[in-house]
Amino acid sequence: MFPGGVNPKQMGQMMKRFGIKNEEINAKEVLITLNNGKKLRIENPQVQSIEMQGNKTYTIAGKVIEESGVPEEDIQLVAEQANVSKEEAKSALEENNGDIAAAILSLKK
Repeated sequence: MFPGGVNPKQMGQMMKRFGIKNEEINAKEVLITLNNGKKLRIENPQVQSIEMQGNKTYTIAGKVIEESGVPEEDIQLVAEQANVSKEEAKSALEENNGDIAAAILSLKK
């Protein structure tokens, strides 16, 4: 029951009258990559999509797991392309917020 005594079915009907589309999305996982290269992984999320006036908004709820570090495959790629050790490649990736091209270029200077 929603605040004010409105039940979910009534709320859905009201939203429909105002041109608001509400859809539940069946998702297994949601991955958000932050500007600093860290990732937020949300397992078994509850995802709602709300469309209003041509814009979509997503609401995500669930257990958030913060992943830090650089993926091993990225480290390997940078190390091979720049002909450096994995440690140097990892440092370059961290300094360049996970940007592979920028990391390679910084190591080739």
